[in-house]
Amino acid sequence: MKKILITLILALVFTSLSAEPALKEKKDRKIGADTLTNEFLDTVTVKKALVVNDYSLIGIQYGVGLSQVMWNPRQEQKMVFSPVNVGVTYTKYGQMFAMPFFAFKAGLFYAKEGYQFEYNEEYDYTYKIEGAEKAIFEVIEVPLLFQFHFDTWNFKFFAEAGLYGGYRLSIHRISGETGFVKPEMEFSFKDTDRRMDYGIKGGVGFALVFDPLEFHITASYKHSLSTLYDPDYNSQYYYRFAYPSNIIISAGVHFQLSKRTGKTKAALKKEAKSIVYGDIDSQGR
Repeated sequence: MKKILITLILALVFTSLSAEPALKEKKDRKIGADTLTNEFLDTVTVKKALVVNDYSLIGIQYGVGLSQVMWNPRQEQKMVFSPVNVGVTYTKYGQMFAMPFFAFKAGLFYAKEGYQFEYNEEYDYTYKIEGAEKAIFEVIEVPLLFQFHFDTWNFKFFAEAGLYGGYRLSIHRISGETGFVKPEMEFSFKDTDRRMDYGIKGGVGFALVFDPLEFHITASYKHSLSTLYDPDYNSQYYYRFAYPSNIIISAGVHFQLSKRTGKTKAALKKEAKSIVYGDIDSQGR
């Protein structure tokens, strides 16, 4: 019995000694929490998670372009620089598969683009169309793009791709060094020229975000699927094709039509209803 009593006493002493540091730590932690000063609390930074709403964006952008034409048969050419590419866009951000990384973008653009032939050393000749070594088109286009985006608090990165439809408003044929354009053809389309345009368009970019304004920089590529003229305009036996393409660098200012982050008016209204009338069912009752 003595041995059993001694064993129990030693066990109780060991247990009390082990528990004392834990109780002391818990007590100190409680005292520390109760005695936190306002000055200390002011220095604490709480990181908030970024939650992007389903919001809308409207903007205007201006850019410059480099254009050329994919010729078949192939022709020697230079890229044509154009400082005219301006348009307005509307972007609708939303969720897909419960992920807030997607958007749809539509726009209306006015631009200039064209082509310029270059001297071919092999054939000692510069190709021409209607006597022109160079031509500049005025065009309008309406792109419809699907966008994937990744947001941080003040930055946004995005990639977009889709289709566009357009119309060639005018043409200016330029003789160049070796050509000659008839006066009546300098600013005129032929019956065999195709003025309707359509194709694919895509790009990548980033934005600086200072709600409610966003400043976008975009690099995009546009490739027409509509040839400049009827393929048999010159010969019913030898078809010729000409598909314009463009590289555009643009900058834009965009305005948020609704809140990008935080509670929207609709969410605040719903919360107020819930407080006054209690929980609201799925049909808003």
